[in-house]
Amino acid sequence: MIVARTIQDIQDVIAGSCVTIGNFDGVHKGHQKLIALACERSKARDLISVVVTFDPHPLRVLRSDRTPPFITLTEQKIELLSQYGPQVCLLLEFTMDMARLSPEEFVKTYLVDGLNVKDMIIGYDYHLGKGRAGNFETLCELGRKYGFTVDRLDPVTIDNAIVSSTRIRDLVQAGHVWAVRPLLGRFYQVKGEVVHGMNRGGKLLGFPTANLKLVDELFPKPGVYAVWAEVDGAVYEGVANIGLNPTFGNETLSVEAHLLDFSGDIYGDQIRVHFVQRIRDEKKFNSLEELKDRIARDVELGRKILAQPEAAIKLTHPDFRKGPEVR
Repeated sequence: MIVARTIQDIQDVIAGSCVTIGNFDGVHKGHQKLIALACERSKARDLISVVVTFDPHPLRVLRSDRTPPFITLTEQKIELLSQYGPQVCLLLEFTMDMARLSPEEFVKTYLVDGLNVKDMIIGYDYHLGKGRAGNFETLCELGRKYGFTVDRLDPVTIDNAIVSSTRIRDLVQAGHVWAVRPLLGRFYQVKGEVVHGMNRGGKLLGFPTANLKLVDELFPKPGVYAVWAEVDGAVYEGVANIGLNPTFGNETLSVEAHLLDFSGDIYGDQIRVHFVQRIRDEKKFNSLEELKDRIARDVELGRKILAQPEAAIKLTHPDFRKGPEVR
């Protein structure tokens, strides 16, 4: 997948395109169906499949004081989009000037003149242009004027509810990470650099942990989780704690992952933590021995959870250090 950040980077090489457009926060099952349909249609009509998205997220510009934590930051979003087959991702910088464009101005500038759009597929609730004035009917009118077709995808539902970024966000924040997997098609994950912590896990407790420098915005409810930890292309069973470590009186949120059956120096490495199931709430213990006993129990429970066939992990990014081609 080619990632272009301006129309000028690609407009001379696209003779015709099938476009899907959106914020794609989480790249969930609904988004995946949109992208799959765009790829299918582009092949049938000999067009280039293009995903158009934005950085920063429009809400960051339009109401920066009231934005929710996003499921995927730009780097991960692009990585995930690339896994579902589009040939081009146009990552547009969202500005107030762009926000002031009418639906027709946006379509004419970016889709017609820029991408030579011939076919367009949108989600059931997609709006564009100043004040979100553009909808499916607006785009159909513009399609007749400029010579492209428009289709709208019905909402994707799982367990009788629409798959949405809001639903996923609420489940993650409530700690219901197991329920998130069918909506995303994967376990919810965070990625970060392993940094030096207080060095209590190994020396005091006998359970060395990888302390992550937090870069993501959305984190599960504080507590202990069974996780898969991905290190340098290999995957290890693990148990992770999210919270403040109340036994030691910490005051800042941390993510600490104990990798089972692993030894090695990974300080400075980037690792992923895939959250499988919540084990318990975070708790303040009266002694180190009580805490050690509870961690041993957590490890035992974590192994049992991860041994279940439904908890198996399938990696679709064998080398996440190698990003997509960027122009």
